Amino acid sequence: MSALAQARLAVIKVGSALLMDEANGEADGAWLGSLAADLARLRRRGQGVVVVSSGAVALGRGRLGLARRTLTLAEKQAAAAAGQSLLMRAWEEALEPHGLRAAQVLLTPDDTEVRRRFVNARATLETLIACGAIAVVNENDTVATQELRYGDNDRLAARVAQMVGADLLVLLSDVDGLYAADPRLDPAAPHVPRVEIIDDAVKAMAGGANRRAGHGVGGMATKIAAAGIAAAVGCRTIIALGRQASPLAALEAGARHTLIEAAATPAAAYKAWIGGSLTPRGVLVVDDGAAAALRAGKSLLAAGVCDAEGQFGKGDAVVIRDGAGRELGRGLARYDAAEARRILGLKSAQIASRLGYAGGPIVHADDLALASVAAEPA
Repeated sequence: MSALAQARLAVIKVGSALLMDEANGEADGAWLGSLAADLARLRRRGQGVVVVSSGAVALGRGRLGLARRTLTLAEKQAAAAAGQSLLMRAWEEALEPHGLRAAQVLLTPDDTEVRRRFVNARATLETLIACGAIAVVNENDTVATQELRYGDNDRLAARVAQMVGADLLVLLSDVDGLYAADPRLDPAAPHVPRVEIIDDAVKAMAGGANRRAGHGVGGMATKIAAAGIAAAVGCRTIIALGRQASPLAALEAGARHTLIEAAATPAAAYKAWIGGSLTPRGVLVVDDGAAAALRAGKSLLAAGVCDAEGQFGKGDAVVIRDGAGRELGRGLARYDAAEARRILGLKSAQIASRLGYAGGPIVHADDLALASVAAEPA
């Protein structure tokens, strides 16, 4: 079975060079329609799908009459503003015949690097996936600056894969994977079908960015960099040829590609990140009942929390301790410190009357990394 068929949740990245029809400067409706049929097939099989799509700037050029040259930052932002609606219209027209709904999501680096914004963006994407919509994600080029941007949608796609816990990232390219050297310069360069780990040798194979295409800024080097980001969070990456009808169907039928492995599952990598990489901003002290529930894989409910120490925000990491001061684990708080203190000891059904909105667990089991052995108090 192919890696795509096995995927529970896949992020599919589409670049400007694939999406654009060079002859008329518009979106290639026929190609998008074939990709939409691919996406519909994945959804019918019960697989989750998120699309990361370039194209707003390229489409906006034509609408604003901007020449094919390097744009100033202001011109690029204007082109993005003019082209984003054209990009979404193209996706809507491609998806609607298959009964799929498109949903626009525009992100900036703060949305994946700032914890509170990360949590909010993740919740939005997870809800769209649960509702059966196809989230079409793009960088918000209208407000992005040269100093604060992803730089290319390969890296954005990897960050989105991290955000939603995808187990597969598919980077559709103008080549069918990684070669030992640039195949345009060395036609005899061998194809690399599988990469176990991204080391210096693999990075050297990727070489520089592909500047041949008139649209986009990415190349094999950025795809390998994106695959490294994905691998670190337990997500495999496929680099495959996109410039063909129904590229995902072709991939499943055995079309040549490069598969880059990940060392762990997304869930394991995510929990390792929570447990070992984040600086805790507070402490939650729990009773014996809550401690037992946590060890059984349950979420931490307000009813079992006795105290909330520190000044943490929603999405911040917190240490969870029992009454004797032993560390039980670390997790991401779904309330800030002030809200957590207001709902200490309350049952979930009582939270709405205290805060004015329905609430859930203080730390969800998905966002909790248990200590292997409860640590003695410091």
